[in-house]
Amino acid sequence: MSKKLVKMVKLNNLQYNTNRDPQVYRRVVGHPFRIQAMLDGQGSAKVTLTCEGKTLKESNVELPGMFSYELTFKDAGVRVATLTVSSDGQSESHELLLDTEAHAKVG
Repeated sequence: MSKKLVKMVKLNNLQYNTNRDPQVYRRVVGHPFRIQAMLDGQGSAKVTLTCEGKTLKESNVELPGMFSYELTFKDAGVRVATLTVSSDGQSESHELLLDTEAHAKVG
């Protein structure tokens, strides 16, 4: 039986949950999204973060360890980022919904 490589994924310092209201994670244009992954296991893992067909960050992390990355968008919209962790022939992917609005709501 294989053990999970990713113990927890955080978006904007909150544990990521696809069932949570997206407003909780939403950012205004120019404000960064902070993506963190708490990793488990032994050895090292290759961590890749992609969005809109582009690789944003690729790094090797010693296990157990943590991956962290901040990204900012220049225009409003909804994007899907994919976090992929690979180690010893095992791979695990998580999709994150990144929703950016043009300006902050008033009131």
